[in-house]
Amino acid sequence: MVLKTFSKPGFWSRRLMLGSTVAGAVVFFVVGIIFWGGFNTAMEATNNLEFCISCHEMESTVYEEYKPSIHYSNRTGVRAGCPDCHVPDPWIHKMVRKIQASKELFSWMMGTYDSKEKFNEHRLTMAKNVWQTMKDTDSRECRNCHNLESMNPEFQKPRARKQHLNAFEAGQTCIDCHKGIAHHNVRDQLTDEELEALEAPNPDYVREIPQMYKEGLARVKAKEAALAQTEKAEAAKAKAEMQKKIDVAVAAALADASGTPAPGNGSQAVVSSKTPTNINVDWGKSSARDISVFYPGTASIEWLLGRKHGGKRAFSKGDRCIECHEEEIADMGQNIVTGESEKELEPKLIPGKRGSIAVTIDAAHDDENLYLRFSWPEGAHTPAPFVDGGKMDPENSMKLAFMLSTDDVEYADRAGCWGTCHADANTMPFAPEKKALLGSDLASRLNFDAGVSKYLKETRTKLELKGRRGKALGGWDKLKPQADIDAAQNANQFMDIVRYKSGSKDVEDGQILAERNMHGGQGSEVEASLNAGTWSVVVKRKLLSDKPGDVDIEPGKLYNFGFAIHDDYTSARFHHVSFGYKLGLDNSAAEINAVKL
Repeated sequence: MVLKTFSKPGFWSRRLMLGSTVAGAVVFFVVGIIFWGGFNTAMEATNNLEFCISCHEMESTVYEEYKPSIHYSNRTGVRAGCPDCHVPDPWIHKMVRKIQASKELFSWMMGTYDSKEKFNEHRLTMAKNVWQTMKDTDSRECRNCHNLESMNPEFQKPRARKQHLNAFEAGQTCIDCHKGIAHHNVRDQLTDEELEALEAPNPDYVREIPQMYKEGLARVKAKEAALAQTEKAEAAKAKAEMQKKIDVAVAAALADASGTPAPGNGSQAVVSSKTPTNINVDWGKSSARDISVFYPGTASIEWLLGRKHGGKRAFSKGDRCIECHEEEIADMGQNIVTGESEKELEPKLIPGKRGSIAVTIDAAHDDENLYLRFSWPEGAHTPAPFVDGGKMDPENSMKLAFMLSTDDVEYADRAGCWGTCHADANTMPFAPEKKALLGSDLASRLNFDAGVSKYLKETRTKLELKGRRGKALGGWDKLKPQADIDAAQNANQFMDIVRYKSGSKDVEDGQILAERNMHGGQGSEVEASLNAGTWSVVVKRKLLSDKPGDVDIEPGKLYNFGFAIHDDYTSARFHHVSFGYKLGLDNSAAEINAVKL
């Protein structure tokens, strides 16, 4: 018998998994490191800003658009480069994106985008691909830096706070609102169907509101409450000073009811036809609220509900305008009146016209009447260059109107009187020609002497909001049958309106439903004065009325309130308007709270 001897294999020859030797494993490992290092180096070399703009197609287009953006240069010095937004961070997703990029490289080699003209020709398609990817991933690349859960609402504007809160609750994602933040925005080139599908809330993205965000909101409310108390004290002091001026104005007005300044008084004084005064109110017992009105340009209810309004979604679901915009009223008005707004809401500029007016409203009531006093500073004369003489309404240097309604009127609960303003009204962008109006079958039912007046959606079968196939926005020609309009009247679906004209001293009391009808109301009383550069308009209105079109004001209820001022001889849409506010009697929930005298 022959005995075989076995020698123990050397270390490098030992077998490991799948029959491989230690030597083979080491070689594989070393080669793997070299390969991975080379692969990773290649990945990183193609994953930076310099590589992305190495071709002139990128450098001369999107790069030039990106440089002025806050993602390129900002106060903190944190730059988000091309890969931060366009290349996923997770490895698997990054590989998928790199494979997809091979198609883009092929297009580059084929010269698909080798000129600005060609690039812009394909820009919308490329943007839609990026938007859809971000929508599908819940804006993953945005959230690498901007985490909703880490946001502090104390450092956000009211509009941003509200929109982010809506995003938590409704399931919105970053790209729904933030298209075009680094490159030219082509969102307006999407069809309405594409836009609605792309920006629709996704239930999968609904998030619980983080505790940190809730705590931030609580701190914001506390700060706002403290600020409100401070402003209230300052307002009381200012109110006392204002009262002194108004007392002088009233005395001057009574001295000469014809409107001629009294001796020794260097300012104009005007009063209503009610002379001597019978509106005797102790304004020291009233409550006061400061509300700024702003210049809206051509913004209409169709615009609010349309694609160009970033707050359309929030407004449609019931958010009030002041929830997002009350603290930026002055900025909004200035941007619109100067033509600096990206919304392009004013095609006919009036040089020097002020964008907003700060108004103080004092409110009180007794057993029978509501008393309102509007006070504001007169502005400098700024002639309208598109009107002979510069004055649109030479007879009236000032007009003031306010509207009241119940929640039965759609949109009134969030926008006040804005629902009466339409894109096809007189002087608005889609106003029909007089010939078309007078030749219409509706000429026998509506008064078109001054063009299309204000009206409510409740009286139309449809409002055109999208302007598809060149259709005019609005609904002046979609009037419902009279029976439906009568039903709306009986259901309180009308706006009660009171308007005062300084030149004629006319006090008009009417309603807005199918059109503006300034006759038939209960008849309010108004007294106005202009003294020492301050306008004061005092209104006395009955709380209850038996006239159609009048809103009864009762304790325990809130009413929608909005007002407008035509200053400096303006007319039609060239006025300053308020957002919608709540009016009530001895009601702490009311923003305009009329207290019992």
